[in-house]
Amino acid sequence: MWFGAMGKGKKSFVHFHCWEIVNDCSRFKIIHTGQPVVMNETPLHDSTSTDSPLDSPMEMESPFVPHPPRPIGRKAAKAKRGGTSTNECVQLLEQIAKSTSLRMERDLKRDEMDVAREEAFVIQQQKAQEKDIEEREMKIMSMDTSHMSPETKAYWKLRRRDVMRRKLFHDDGPSNTDWLNDENH
Repeated sequence: MWFGAMGKGKKSFVHFHCWEIVNDCSRFKIIHTGQPVVMNETPLHDSTSTDSPLDSPMEMESPFVPHPPRPIGRKAAKAKRGGTSTNECVQLLEQIAKSTSLRMERDLKRDEMDVAREEAFVIQQQKAQEKDIEEREMKIMSMDTSHMSPETKAYWKLRRRDVMRRKLFHDDGPSNTDWLNDENH
């Protein structure tokens, strides 16, 4: 649209009402990069002879303002990376291998510590459970049954018998059917 508005395009520009709205916007401003060239007033090429007395030596010394260097393009950047990529890749791969081995060693040590911690926790729980069982058994064995009813006395007698059987034979759990084999019943 803009190219056609300046008269340089092949098609004629017909949306002048739109151009009048946007021509003041910074996006559509024309940025001049050099001196404007006007036909028949400024020559296109500098001549070696100075015919005009108004030309000063200062203008002749620096006809062009130096521009900052252009940034490197995509292709040049790829070419530059391509030349050193093998060395950098080797260094990067070595670094990755080293960090991977260090991470694996650290993970193994952490796993070993976790297993040792879990084993210690299990042992501690077993000791606490054994202590609990021991305390319950001591409470059962030291229970005073002199003031209890006959049914309650029979219950505590059976419990004492189970405790004694576990202690003597290292049985794991209380027996529920031992009262059937009891001769007193």
